[in-house]
Amino acid sequence: MEMGWLLWGTAVLLLLHVLMQLSPSVNFALRVGFYCLMCLVASALAAVACLLVNGGRTVKNMRIIRAVVRTFKYFFGLRFEVKGLENFKVEGPALIVSNHQSVLDMMGLMEILPDNCVQVGKKELMYMGSVGLIMYLGGVIFINRKSTSSAKMVMSEVAKTMVAENVKVWVYPEGTRNCTGDLLPFKKGAFHLAVQAQVPVIPVVYSSFTTFYNPKTKLFTSGKIKVEVLPPIETKGLTSDDVTDLCDRCFSTMRETLFKLSGHP
Repeated sequence: MEMGWLLWGTAVLLLLHVLMQLSPSVNFALRVGFYCLMCLVASALAAVACLLVNGGRTVKNMRIIRAVVRTFKYFFGLRFEVKGLENFKVEGPALIVSNHQSVLDMMGLMEILPDNCVQVGKKELMYMGSVGLIMYLGGVIFINRKSTSSAKMVMSEVAKTMVAENVKVWVYPEGTRNCTGDLLPFKKGAFHLAVQAQVPVIPVVYSSFTTFYNPKTKLFTSGKIKVEVLPPIETKGLTSDDVTDLCDRCFSTMRETLFKLSGHP
């Protein structure tokens, strides 16, 4: 009986391997499925570790989450080339903004996530099973994007928390995933937050994933991701009248860096 199961298992694995080689769609679906399964299982295991070590919701849990997620890259053949980590070493709180491309962004995030840093995410993520649980335990700040007044109220509280607890906050100013190799227009909420709290903005740029990951063409292979942490942009003395200029300046700098890292003209 055991030999029969072994033979069947081997046959299924061989069949899947052949299909992955012959069909990009099958390869894409299986790799994305495996990634999602890894996220669910790893989140459940990490949640137990977070509760045992730190007892509940705290930004300290991000160290555990970071250590777990950093192993994912080896399963998918991804390599990271990072520059500018010294720019995270600012005294006091800061706002970190980066481009947002796909579900794989979590690996890039955890590859360079500084200590004492929390993320801002949409409220719907909180209900994604063990993934939502681990995000909650890690201190992720959830906002309701459908309610402008609610989002503004949360961001106002975030500004106070940043200063009071000396934490960095990571935001995706595009507001949604964008795997086109370019940037979507930035939403100004993050920059209002930085000006309100009078904290520096630290731009982070990841090279385009399109050479190895593209849902439209069902591409998902191994590849290299270049990451650059840019120098902080000061906001001390700025007011709400300066938010548009700050947003535009950050967008231009990040877009130029994105094209440079991705090898685009």
